[in-house]
Amino acid sequence: MIEYIAPSIARPVLWVLGIDFRIKKHVDPIPAPAVYIINHGSTLDMLTILALGLPKVRFVAKWEFQYNPIFLILGRLTGQVFIRRQQSEKAIQTLQKSVKRIHKHKLSVLMAPEGSRKHTGIIGPFKKGPFRMAMDLEYPIVPIYFEGNRELSSGDYLVTKTGTAIAHIHPPIDTSDWNVETLEQHMEEVRDKYLDWAGIKENQ
Repeated sequence: MIEYIAPSIARPVLWVLGIDFRIKKHVDPIPAPAVYIINHGSTLDMLTILALGLPKVRFVAKWEFQYNPIFLILGRLTGQVFIRRQQSEKAIQTLQKSVKRIHKHKLSVLMAPEGSRKHTGIIGPFKKGPFRMAMDLEYPIVPIYFEGNRELSSGDYLVTKTGTAIAHIHPPIDTSDWNVETLEQHMEEVRDKYLDWAGIKENQ
C-alpha cells in the first residue's frame, strides 16, 4: 500500500516546489526484498524517499517524525518502524522485533546509515544498524544515492531551490558471506561507493 500512497503525496509536493524528480535505475528490476540504504543530508530526503515508490518497503525513521500528524497516521497505517535514536537499547530492541515481522512477510527496509542528516562532510560516518539488519534478514543491500538533494535544500527546514533531484538505484550488494568480524570493512567499502558518487576522491 505504501508504494502507492506515498508517491501520490510526495510527487505533487515536489512539483509545487519546482523540483524535477527523476529515478535512474542502474539495475532492473529493482531487487526485493532488500535493505535499501540512502545518503541523508537534506530535509528534501523525506519527500524523495516517499516518491521512490519502492515495493513492500518499511522505513526506519526517528521517533520524532510521529509528532507530524501526516507521518503519524501514514506510519501507523502502513507499519513503519520508529526508533528512539537517543536510547540505543530501546532502538535495538525495536529493530530486533521488527526483523521477525519483516522477514515473515518478506518486506524490504529503507534506512539511512548516517543516522541523521546533521553530520560533518558530504557523506557522514556510517552506523552498523542497516548492515546488521541485512545480515540478520539475509537480504542484499541496495544503495540508493540522492543526487541534488543537498544542493537544493541544505537547511533545517523544507526551503528549496528549483532544480533537478535524481535517485540513483544501484546494483545489490550480496551480504551472504558477511560476518561480525568483517562487518566494518564492508561498511567502509559501501561508504567508499557513496564518496565516489558524491565526487569525493579521498575519505573525509
